[in-house]
Amino acid sequence: MVVPGALSTAEKLRKDGNSYFKKDRFAAAIDAYTEAITLCPNVPVYLTNRALCHLKRNDWTRVEEDSRKAIQLDSNCVKAHYMLGLALLQKQEYPEGVKELERALDLGRGADPKGYMVEEIWQELAKAKYMEWEEASSKRAWELQSLKEACETALKEKHDAFQMEGFLDEAGTTHMRQLEALDRVFEKAAEADTASEVPDYLCCKITLDIFRDPVITPSGVTYERSVILNHLEKVGNFDPITREPVDPSQLIPNFAIKEAVEAYLKEHGWAYRTW
Repeated sequence: MVVPGALSTAEKLRKDGNSYFKKDRFAAAIDAYTEAITLCPNVPVYLTNRALCHLKRNDWTRVEEDSRKAIQLDSNCVKAHYMLGLALLQKQEYPEGVKELERALDLGRGADPKGYMVEEIWQELAKAKYMEWEEASSKRAWELQSLKEACETALKEKHDAFQMEGFLDEAGTTHMRQLEALDRVFEKAAEADTASEVPDYLCCKITLDIFRDPVITPSGVTYERSVILNHLEKVGNFDPITREPVDPSQLIPNFAIKEAVEAYLKEHGWAYRTW
């Protein structure tokens, strides 16, 4: 139960905290938000504001704590999921961090597809995906190298045994062929962990960047949602390529391309320039 007048006092404290934050007085801002939280513990914005202060001070444990509390109060809080994702990444909990950032991105797109938060979240998600891919890639590379060395050792032992039996020429030729075949096998196995160029059909025709939230116009052309919305708002209600009339309500999510992008990134990692 909220004490009468507590909300108005808490709002004043929030505004004070915002003022302190703009002046980089993060400790004072934290104190103000904490007082607001004490008065009204069920208002998530007080928690996310305080979490942002902790983030500025690199106090990731408290960022996580406040973000989780805010999510308990509002499961659709974009900023809470976003900051929780960043906090988990600091702990190198990549799968969970990526999951939270993906949740923040989905919520952000639903709330404001052209908002600054969507671009910011996407950039952090790209970095997180790359770190996740790089960690898994490094682990696989180490395992492949260990396995390759074990195979080379086994082939050498076999080669030495043939030499001892007097089959010098035959043993040498066979050994070289087996080593060459072994190299080809492990080179093929390592291809999935090699960065590659993104195919054109997975990129927006305007920005030339990989699709993040692809939508298709009635003309059948696919664009990045924020880009085409910006075009329709500032240039005119027509398809920039076909020049056919387009209304924002006619844009349809292109799930096929979105799934293709996700499949490509999952296979090849995010090892290309996205930020």
